[in-house]
Amino acid sequence: MAGKHKGLGRGLDVLIKDGTTAKKKAVTRKAPAVKAEVAAVPEKGGVREVPVSKVVASPWQPRSTFDSDALTELVESVKVHGVLQPLLVREIGSKFELIAGERRLRASQAALLKTVPIIVIEASDEKALELALIENLQREDLNPIEEAEGYALLQKRFNLTQEQVAGQVGKARASVANALRLLELPDSIRKYVAEGLLSVGHAKVLLSLESEKSQATLARKAIKDGLSVRNLEKLVKKLMMPPKKPRAEKSDLPGDYLQTLTDELHQFLGTSIRITPSKTLANGKKVKGSLEIDYHDNEELDRLLSLIGYVSDL
Repeated sequence: MAGKHKGLGRGLDVLIKDGTTAKKKAVTRKAPAVKAEVAAVPEKGGVREVPVSKVVASPWQPRSTFDSDALTELVESVKVHGVLQPLLVREIGSKFELIAGERRLRASQAALLKTVPIIVIEASDEKALELALIENLQREDLNPIEEAEGYALLQKRFNLTQEQVAGQVGKARASVANALRLLELPDSIRKYVAEGLLSVGHAKVLLSLESEKSQATLARKAIKDGLSVRNLEKLVKKLMMPPKKPRAEKSDLPGDYLQTLTDELHQFLGTSIRITPSKTLANGKKVKGSLEIDYHDNEELDRLLSLIGYVSDL
């Protein structure tokens, strides 16, 4: 994962080093219209122990789902070894607001620890959200929807462009743009993606459909039938194809004559009749016509046969 997110390496490590290094990084960080104002650990800082009850959850936490099995394992580890990596926090009044280390905090609470190690930094709201995003992205802890929602929150809360958001978290602008597009999907499909029932590839294919009903129908089919992204693309392409135009054709009987002939045959035969005229297609080919005559019983059939001049030899 380190190779995948090299651009994020400047995040958490920078902020827990000495003051000079941290301040230098904060100044040179590329984010055109944003002032993060991040300082290093306060002079009185460093790692210290505080009551677990004094650490509160972050309103900027982008992650909403946690693997229960992995969390259980972490709880057991914390019971035996304690919290080995300090939580990153900022001081808010008499409390410490969590910036990074949500799983460690939850495990500490579940393990009934009295204190936890923390590192206090000064960080604006923007920096707190940025660091929370960075930590989870580095650890691959966010599902695609949580990642997209994190970018959207960063963009909306601080009025950033997609390019500025990308600069903040060390991602390519196209990656941020593609992630944000997932939020255009209906809630039901976003839930499928968050739960891993559909991949981001499936989601991108569904985004090409304008109808939410069609998106939902194909999403359920993809899950039920285990469709690959390629197979889903074929279905979507077929669904988006324009309907075939009806073949150009010309009736061999003018409309007024067809009506006159129908009326006269009805009078002559004394029963209902239907005429479907033959047709000539644009390519010159002929389509057969038909003449339908109604009768109610064998006696009427004999009458009609006699009228048209048919005499049976039987």
